[in-house]
Amino acid sequence: MKTRLLFLFLLLTVTASAQEADSLLKSLSADSLPPTVDAVFKSTRVVLSHSSETQKKHDLDMRIRHHFGDIGGRFGSAHTFYGLDLASDLFIGFDYGISDDLTVAIGRSKTDELFNFSGKYKLLKQKNNGAMPANLTLFAQMGWIAREPFNASEFVDYTDRFSYFLQAIISRKFSQRLSLEVMPGFLLRKNVSDANEPENLFTLGFAGRMKLTKRLSFVADYTLVNGLSRPKDLATTYYNPLGVGLEIETGGHIFSLNFMNAEYIIENNFIPNTRKSWNDGGVRFGFTISRNFTLFKSKNKDSDKQSKIY
Repeated sequence: MKTRLLFLFLLLTVTASAQEADSLLKSLSADSLPPTVDAVFKSTRVVLSHSSETQKKHDLDMRIRHHFGDIGGRFGSAHTFYGLDLASDLFIGFDYGISDDLTVAIGRSKTDELFNFSGKYKLLKQKNNGAMPANLTLFAQMGWIAREPFNASEFVDYTDRFSYFLQAIISRKFSQRLSLEVMPGFLLRKNVSDANEPENLFTLGFAGRMKLTKRLSFVADYTLVNGLSRPKDLATTYYNPLGVGLEIETGGHIFSLNFMNAEYIIENNFIPNTRKSWNDGGVRFGFTISRNFTLFKSKNKDSDKQSKIY
């Protein structure tokens, strides 16, 4: 009887000690976490769409993107080396962090000699304690067509060269491996090719990132345009942009290998003008090279320990 009582006492003591140790470890783990969830996405872009991430303060991102031609279909196959002989769009741009939450950017695309100027502001941040379950980033972009008009009636007013895209990006990091986002947006423009098409279009985008290994992730995005404010009886058939890819982290570089049906790179172009379909060989290969530079080193030593998206 005494042996049983002694054994029970020892068991209760060990159990209580284990519970106290577990509680202490959880407390230490919670205290060691930063207040906000870092690196919801590893880049400011997913495939075609923007992610909710912004540049860190004084960081400059130089980004080069390339979209090739159709892999299959009438304009693809071995005759064009599966699209590699053709370039549908080229882009070079620079994103700069005014602060950790505010990014400004400038870029230029081959198609339409399109210049883009944009601003991106992270309004809400996901909290590790659950007080804020998601991120909210606001994105605004202006596009300017610099090429000569194709005919005398194309740009009647000079303002017809401009288009504007507004978007709210709502994202959440569900685990260390999975991040998802939804992106309602609105495109305003004057230059339309079909008289029956509205100048302004509503969009709804979806995107996600699945981490496969320490430096390799699967990314995808899809933008719903048809079925919202665009009518079905247009002379030209348009499709919703869909892109998938692999994102490779190499130190200060992000290298993306992508496949998409969008010929163009900037939202002001690919949202209204995607004429290719995944079903008829219109998918194309593309890649993105991103290099991050820190222009001004902070005097605050603690700031160097902050997590970067790269």
